[in-house]
Amino acid sequence: EKVPVCEASNAYDFGQMVNAVSTTGDKAACAELLTVTEPRKLPALLSNKLEGEIFLIFIQSMEYYLVGKDPGLVYQHLFYLSKAERFKVVLALLSTNEKEQVQQLFALLSASQSHQYSLEELESLKKVYEL
Repeated sequence: EKVPVCEASNAYDFGQMVNAVSTTGDKAACAELLTVTEPRKLPALLSNKLEGEIFLIFIQSMEYYLVGKDPGLVYQHLFYLSKAERFKVVLALLSTNEKEQVQQLFALLSASQSHQYSLEELESLKKVYEL
């Protein structure tokens, strides 16, 4: 059964939807959630709830469903995700394999052209992700 997602107006509702997509591993629903969520609202909506599992399903959903369609949106989400509470903690706890998934997403962004970010901005963001 598909996880129902819609634009969240607060951290609680967003958390409920994120937990649902994370628990079921529904990357398509997660991609849909990221599509309807304004990137700049991500840190507030995540509040202090960012965890490795959530971080990874965001990365995988963006890689599988969004980067080909809207690389600019992916860049924006990665940018604001890096501003979320607990981002540095989650990053520090990633395994080598998980870091490679993040690297892969950045490689796809580098290969995509978007007026929403320059290669310099992308390189700068890669450093934030310690890649």
